[in-house]
Amino acid sequence: MPLVTTKQLLLDAQKGGYAVGAFNVENMEMVQAVVAAAEELKSPVIMQTTPSTVKYADLAYFYANVKTAAEKASVPVVMHLDHGSSFELAMRALRTGYTSIMIDGSHESFEDNIAVSKAVVDACHPSMIPVEAELGKVGGKEDDLDGGEGNPYTDPNEAKLFVEKTGIDSLAVAIGTAHGVYKGTPKVDVERLSEIRKVVDIPLVLHGTSGVPDEVVKECIKRGICKVNYATDLRIAFSKGVTAELKEKPDTIDPKKYNSRGREEVKKYVMNKIRVCQSVGKA
Repeated sequence: MPLVTTKQLLLDAQKGGYAVGAFNVENMEMVQAVVAAAEELKSPVIMQTTPSTVKYADLAYFYANVKTAAEKASVPVVMHLDHGSSFELAMRALRTGYTSIMIDGSHESFEDNIAVSKAVVDACHPSMIPVEAELGKVGGKEDDLDGGEGNPYTDPNEAKLFVEKTGIDSLAVAIGTAHGVYKGTPKVDVERLSEIRKVVDIPLVLHGTSGVPDEVVKECIKRGICKVNYATDLRIAFSKGVTAELKEKPDTIDPKKYNSRGREEVKKYVMNKIRVCQSVGKA
């Protein structure tokens, strides 16, 4: 089917008490793996790319991969810009055909974050493309994303005002998760999430979820998370498959051989996380 937007998918998830998994893809094999997992479990799915991934190739390359996979799929597939780093990149993604846009102004002042987020909303909504924004700072470092310093947590009162002033469709909240690989067990502030949920009525998004225990993710979903992002663990899964194939058959020179092994590992990982999100059969 054609690519869809996140708008109705996340509203349905919010109403139904589950979440939709959002998976960062880096190549064709990862795209194929995510769609295959979603097809098998009859789940909607979101695929996304960060600015550094886009820089490696181009928006059009990744869009073409995901669009092709979506058209062959029987489940809803979204193409999302993750952590859009500027108004200009958000507009490029919109013109390319991305069906969901994130603008990340969380490293700016509260006022500047409102301004850039509203500007993206005003540009995207006439085309019926939903916008995600972030308030607070998700910690850690991955690619060009750096959690920075200072108080990282989302303030519930600021979140209410932020949503009202920007008109965004979903809000990524900072409650103790981090990008990249955790050095220990993450301490996720689920009570803060509940306080945000009380004053914000749009779908909430959890970033930096690779490495967060599944039971914690399920608790976050119970408290209002409707979209769960996974990135680092997909890379680890793909690399694990490629490494295993080359270790077993070091003379392999056909990329299809080791890339298909990576694809298998990503599919297994994604299927597990779709079950954690409780979106099985929701397509």
